[in-house]
Amino acid sequence: MATSAACVRISSFHYNNNNFSKLCFFRTLDNSSSMLERLLCSSSLHHFLSHKTKLSSLPRNYLYPFRRPLAVISHRPIHPYKVVAMAERTPASTSHSRNKHTNRLAAEHSPYLLQHAHNPVDWFAWGEEAFAEARKRDVPIFLSIGYSTCHWCHVMEVESFEDEGVAKLLNDWFVSIKVDREERPDVDKVYMTYVQALYGGGGWPLSVFLSPDLKPLMGGTYFPPEDKYGRPGFKTILRKVKDAWDKKRDMLAQSGAFAIEQLSEALSASASSNKLPDELPQNALRLCAEQLSKSYDSRFGGFGSAPKFPRPVEIQMMLYHSKKLEDTGKSGEASEGQKMVLFTLQCMAKGGIHDHVGGGFHRYSVDERWHEDADSAETEGATRKKEGAFYVWTSKEVEDILGEHAILFKEHYYLKPTGNCDLSRMSDPHNEFKGKNVLIELNDSSASASKLGMPLEKYLNILGECRRKLFDVRSKRPRPHLDDKVIVSWNGLVISSFARASKILKSEAESAIFNFPVVGSDRKEYTEVAESAASFIRRHLYDEQTHRLQHSFRNGPSKAPGFLDDYAFLISGLLDLYEFGSGTKWLVWAIELQNTQDELFLDREGGGYFNTTGEDPSVLLRVKEDHDGAEPSGNSVSVINLVRLASIVAGSKSDYYRQNAEHSLAVFETRLKDMAMAVPLMCCAADMLSVPSRKHVVLVGHKSSVDFENMLAAAHASYDLNKTVIHIDPADTEEMDFWEEHNSNNASMARNNFSADKVVALVCQNFSCSPPVTDPISLENLLLEKPSSTA
Repeated sequence: MATSAACVRISSFHYNNNNFSKLCFFRTLDNSSSMLERLLCSSSLHHFLSHKTKLSSLPRNYLYPFRRPLAVISHRPIHPYKVVAMAERTPASTSHSRNKHTNRLAAEHSPYLLQHAHNPVDWFAWGEEAFAEARKRDVPIFLSIGYSTCHWCHVMEVESFEDEGVAKLLNDWFVSIKVDREERPDVDKVYMTYVQALYGGGGWPLSVFLSPDLKPLMGGTYFPPEDKYGRPGFKTILRKVKDAWDKKRDMLAQSGAFAIEQLSEALSASASSNKLPDELPQNALRLCAEQLSKSYDSRFGGFGSAPKFPRPVEIQMMLYHSKKLEDTGKSGEASEGQKMVLFTLQCMAKGGIHDHVGGGFHRYSVDERWHEDADSAETEGATRKKEGAFYVWTSKEVEDILGEHAILFKEHYYLKPTGNCDLSRMSDPHNEFKGKNVLIELNDSSASASKLGMPLEKYLNILGECRRKLFDVRSKRPRPHLDDKVIVSWNGLVISSFARASKILKSEAESAIFNFPVVGSDRKEYTEVAESAASFIRRHLYDEQTHRLQHSFRNGPSKAPGFLDDYAFLISGLLDLYEFGSGTKWLVWAIELQNTQDELFLDREGGGYFNTTGEDPSVLLRVKEDHDGAEPSGNSVSVINLVRLASIVAGSKSDYYRQNAEHSLAVFETRLKDMAMAVPLMCCAADMLSVPSRKHVVLVGHKSSVDFENMLAAAHASYDLNKTVIHIDPADTEEMDFWEEHNSNNASMARNNFSADKVVALVCQNFSCSPPVTDPISLENLLLEKPSSTA
């Protein structure tokens, strides 16, 4: 049993923090161990740099040097043209007075690279100039990968990269390269995979030493400048690598080449058949739900223990599974799953992970109670940042700002003179928040209002006004760093969110009362934001001749090409744009992008999608990513896109999409069987593909009418991912031409059911359609009916 568990960890490269000797012990239990397993036990890759200290014995700042930091969404009203314009502005100067040095990174666009433009280290950006320099000097490369809002990346910069002595060692013995992982996820994937495979864990900052031909020699994450807690300091590591390069170069080079060879073999698996076994989709979905339920924190919400990283795919999977249970009459089990989701979201909304003053959510919580902090300068002009400076409050600050309502506010948000980061031993292990408070709701608003003999509405209004006053004061503080580059994949996710919100939130009552920082809900603005973002990408990051995307934009397109996630997430966003009310031009572009994605990334023989095109010789691995983490995997999203496209178009093109989806899933059969919890969205994708007949909602009528908006909102009022919404205006020649070309049945349905003064809706499934309905309530009721026995 131990052997098979270990082998699963090796094949997936998603590890627990097991030490290396334990991994090697597992290998010795299996006489049929692969070359990859022998690689992981090879002392030649790590003998000259020992990491024997157990993580549990290190201070807390060594345990999580690689956790992603906080990303906070502004509360302010959204202006679509301002949003996309942010990427075109000139970068602000850093607060560090260190312009004594200027290196090549000063010419880059990435905010992360620009942060290092005045280090004494002679940094190169990733590219042929750096590689040629390493070959010419015959020295190894030091590769440092991070991102601009990474706490431990900044710690290592301050401790090591701003140090003249460390810089001299790097400049004399190495060619140093800086990479923004958000700008070059393909480069990051190669060397992160290597470090994870070798040491059982990884993160950022990622520190890897390479040969001049880019093969990895050794690597790690954050290193302190001096030896500490039994962990080698960065200076020691530099000397050891230099010594090993001088004395054992051949062995290192062979090990690096062998590592890449074995990783390439392991990460480009092919399907053994063209589709999954019939029973696997349902089994994988059930297994994933069971595994997540076992990890559920019934006291504080969420799945797993601290630190807690919200993983949207877990929420998506639990909701999808609950809907399946509900449809099959298992309402009790469905309710349990829904309760887990809702309680988790409520706990996050009450916790410090939620910015109560400004709106939005931080990236993760260090403790189990969702209580949190962030880096920023305490005062204007300060050269060093402090944990939580922008977001935390002293009790006296709140009293001075809020006056008569301070007691009510402090009671509601658990503010204390001594500070409130005492709810968990993990909240403030280094006592950095003594006397400081992170807002967290521990009391129920209704109960608190009742205790004070106050109407709930008045109580909530007071809290809202207090938050507004704190917001005004906080706005004068130095803000946390903002990385304002536009990334296509992330924008694809946001486009989906705004498109969906434009109709789903239409069910909110017009009389709904909002309290600061929520200022209201403008559904039309949501659509405008989504369309504006999609238009910006098409205008600035898409080549109309080659039909290819670039990955990101800041003061111009980046050098990096579009990756699988960029295509998959954007296609998903465009499908949502259409289904939630925008025009067929977005469908046309989605189909165009899917053609390009298949051309660049699809493994037509082995199935599945690679993460890169394979055209850049400096990127040594092509990976078929399946892990649904903080972001979903490109393959999971791609399968869902193919299912959706197959339901929109007809004929051979529909069959083509379904076959690609089936073949892609077959690549990940073992993952779905053995480690379903690692691929929650892929479990949903597999089940969606197995549904014998998707529900189709077809709306026919003039789209400029209020009736159309109301009917479209009704079509999306109930949650059902196995539903496709089509809307057609027969008077629109361009729309009708699209449907005549891609699905003539829809064109015929539109012609036959058009009414000049009404919007007509039909619900079709299993080759039959319901009688037409013309009012939202009737449509909502029709969609709430349980699936027929033949479904």
